Amino acid sequence: MLSFIKSLFTEKCPTCHKQLITSKTNFLSNIVIKTCPENHFKKEFHPALETYIESKRIS
Repeated sequence: MLSFIKSLFTEKCPTCHKQLITSKTNFLSNIVIKTCPENHFKKEFHPALETYIESKRIS
């Protein structure tokens, strides 16, 4: 039951369903970037704009 609840809060790649890897930029811009381990998908959070930008890799 606990693993099911935890899975609701993990973000996954829409293509391969692997968990996204989180990285942050420098302290001043404070942008949070989450990427797929296979580079299919990228999700960026911009706190100044209070918005997410999602992009898929086009092959």
